[in-house]
Amino acid sequence: MAFSISDPETATFGAGCFWGVEEAFRKVKGVISTEAGYAGGTVPHPRYEEVCTGRTGHAEVVRLLYDPDEISYSDLLAVFWSIHDPTQKDRQGPDIGSNYRSVIFYHNAEQKRLAVQSRDNLVRSGKFCRPLVTEIVPATAFWRAEEYHQHYVEKQGQHCR
Repeated sequence: MAFSISDPETATFGAGCFWGVEEAFRKVKGVISTEAGYAGGTVPHPRYEEVCTGRTGHAEVVRLLYDPDEISYSDLLAVFWSIHDPTQKDRQGPDIGSNYRSVIFYHNAEQKRLAVQSRDNLVRSGKFCRPLVTEIVPATAFWRAEEYHQHYVEKQGQHCR
């Protein structure tokens, strides 16, 4: 008997420095692959040094492929909300700039609906004293980050804050 997974789906999240975000999602059962990259900007093929200036409009993001038979998009959203502070505008910890913003890039109407619903549920929960600043926007062109950024935490044997 042959086993096959359903068609993988794509999700894209920005939650600060992509090193730690990628590491968090890479460990989630049902996530098939992760890529660090840039999205949401206006410059094609941006380089890290350009993105860090804040002038390209890109966020550091992680694009992942996942098996919806093993993990739901809602479960991925729960991971997203748990790995960063969605009340900090244009920063996470010591990393400051619009490239570190909290953002969900949705790939279809259902992802948008679930992202808005999860945000609204989190607001109603009272978990945060400050307003959530996470953007929920349509997916834009994804530009893969330089190779040294891919699986950075794993390669370095370090942990991100």
